[in-house]
Amino acid sequence: MRSFWRTLDGPLLRDIGLVVLADGVVGVSFGAIAVSGGQPIWVPLTMSPTVFAGGAQFAALYIVLGGGGLTAAVIAGLVLNARLLPFGFAVADVLDLRWPAKLLGSHLVLDESTAFALAQRDPARRRAAFLACGVLLFVVWNLGTLMGAVAGRAVGSPDALGLDAASPMVLLALVLPMLRDPRARRAALLGAAIAVAGTPFLPGGLPVLLALAGLVAVGRPHAGRPHAGRPHAGRPHAGRPDAGRPDAGRPDAGRPEAGRPEAGRPDPDRPDPGERIGSRAEGRA
Repeated sequence: MRSFWRTLDGPLLRDIGLVVLADGVVGVSFGAIAVSGGQPIWVPLTMSPTVFAGGAQFAALYIVLGGGGLTAAVIAGLVLNARLLPFGFAVADVLDLRWPAKLLGSHLVLDESTAFALAQRDPARRRAAFLACGVLLFVVWNLGTLMGAVAGRAVGSPDALGLDAASPMVLLALVLPMLRDPRARRAALLGAAIAVAGTPFLPGGLPVLLALAGLVAVGRPHAGRPHAGRPHAGRPHAGRPDAGRPDAGRPDAGRPEAGRPEAGRPDPDRPDPGERIGSRAEGRA
């Protein structure tokens, strides 16, 4: 356990703590809305640990409070939670555990825990971030629901306090750093446009699922073409001014053997030409 917490550094724990705190406020809102809307206290206290998905819980609750049937509420929750299926594939390596632990870990697959896990490159750090965020969220979310349910009668209208806006703002703060990537920015803009266009015509929750179609804007990397994104791919050293000139970058280019330390010095093993001429003259004399 000590090594587990050592895997997480201070800044990462701080970010996880802030997200957990904000979601705890949303949990308070959920409990207060359920009880102030006329639901027995056991309803929110049962939904939070079993469903453990804020969007699905709020959707089902609003359908029931609006006079809808239980079947419609369950279907709405299942549709909203369908977005967690691709999240499970994304963090499959984190849940590479024995079956009992894998089943328990799958209950922690959330927007926040998945986002923190995918932001880590080291496998051990990825698993630690996922489990820390998921477990802390589970505890704080249920405590917040309990607090909201107890104080639900006194709060009156929790919507007037804007507590339901805390979770979307947290998710937006997590997404903003990723928008520096042009491909992620195109996907986000296309997904947002699809969601906004479908909101007036589709039931709540479906526009968010349709926004996943924005992933087509990301596309797939060009397979089989290494460095295809580089402007001078396929042209070796095309960006260098001396491209095409062999050894043009060497300071002694054009001067044969100018870089050798003995260049320009006579070979001591070879006789001096002046001495050979003098010896011939003496022989003739």
